[in-house]
Amino acid sequence: MTMLTRRSLLKTAAVAGLAGTGAAAIGRLTGWAAPKPEPLILKTASIQAQLMEGAPTKNALTWGEAGMPPVVRMRKGEPFAARLVNGIDDPTTIHWHGIRVPNKMDGVPFLVQPYVYQGDHFDYAFSPPDAGTFWYHPHCNTLIQMGHGLTGVIVVENPNDPVFDVEMIVNLRDWRLGDDGQFIEPFRPRDAAKAGTFGTVRTANWLDQPQFDAPAGGLVRLRAAITDVTRIYAFRVDGAEATVIALDGNPVPQRFTPDALQLGPGQRLELAIRMPDEEGAIVSLRDVRGTKPKILATLRSVGKTLKHELRDVGRLEANPVAELDVAGARRIPLALSATAENVAADSVCGSLGYSFWAINKVPWPGDTPDPTAPLAELKLGQSYIIDMENLTPHAHPIHLHGMSFRVLSSSTRAVQPLVSDTYLIQPNEKVQLGFVADNPGDWLLHCHIIEHQKTGMTSYFRVA
Repeated sequence: MTMLTRRSLLKTAAVAGLAGTGAAAIGRLTGWAAPKPEPLILKTASIQAQLMEGAPTKNALTWGEAGMPPVVRMRKGEPFAARLVNGIDDPTTIHWHGIRVPNKMDGVPFLVQPYVYQGDHFDYAFSPPDAGTFWYHPHCNTLIQMGHGLTGVIVVENPNDPVFDVEMIVNLRDWRLGDDGQFIEPFRPRDAAKAGTFGTVRTANWLDQPQFDAPAGGLVRLRAAITDVTRIYAFRVDGAEATVIALDGNPVPQRFTPDALQLGPGQRLELAIRMPDEEGAIVSLRDVRGTKPKILATLRSVGKTLKHELRDVGRLEANPVAELDVAGARRIPLALSATAENVAADSVCGSLGYSFWAINKVPWPGDTPDPTAPLAELKLGQSYIIDMENLTPHAHPIHLHGMSFRVLSSSTRAVQPLVSDTYLIQPNEKVQLGFVADNPGDWLLHCHIIEHQKTGMTSYFRVA
């Protein structure tokens, strides 16, 4: 077991955050056959981490032994390979959240791959078709494994992206720790049946309000991933000009200022920030949702001003997502609700033992070798529109594996035609999400508040 000091954690966070370094896996596509890249080794480990004042937290989980999981870098359209080596006493997998991978690479146990026991390994290989900010996490015993730290950020680079003076990567997550700094119960049933059980300690890059230096008058590309199991954020930037350039790995059709922008677990935010000209000026990324707003991280202006302008940031290239045929699309009704069904079946990868939620009145029984029938069987290449209605008093970040959808309309607000893989549906909202079923296989659709997922709000589509 590794002891993680605050000094080493600060060093790790600074490297992963500002420099954007981390594990790189880059192959080249040429006119010849693409070379097979060496696999990035991602070995799960249990460590001690200094997550709050006092005693270090035991049994924090990571890949590697250097603290926070590494920022994994890929390049759009180029081969990537990783080997998951399981070093913990719990079966696990890796799901590449938001990346449109082949089905057998999706990391969902029983549905598409076997779980990986301690001492075993599994090889992942794919070429990411889309550039942007994504993340990786287990899809096995997720409330414990993710709750204890197994959540890392992915950057898929596009060489045609606009140039920034600095890049900052922020991994946002809670921890459920007691006063002694040790893990407490991961959830409370009464909270799982509502908005979810919140953490007691909030961090960015496993730190409380980390500060990073950035050139005065410079342009910062800030990539933030919500890797928490429960918390919904409302983002605001104070002290500088800032604009949203991408959400969930895709460029926004029209840029806008993040004024209490709500995003849920699983979602990602990319901002362009113009640093103040004055040396020492502080810029803060804040969560202003709820009764306990928090500064998540800060940037400090350093050096002589570069005098760069936000309006000079070029557009991001659209990702190659198939064009939806709205007129010919078939409709999929989808209702999110509470349930009074029987207790969920237990499984190797961890049901919570309750059923509180359902999709189309059916609660998923947990990660099981005998799942329910698919929500719908889709024809490969056909366009579909999900008519999703939230019948509950709580928001739900609904995540679709393997494919990207376009937001078409909402009953409660004006929406941009965003391309995404996760949609935060508000209470009593009706929304239309359009997509082309262009990736064959069985693909999960679930709430990314993990307690909701594990207590029934999960299903899957079959594309064939």
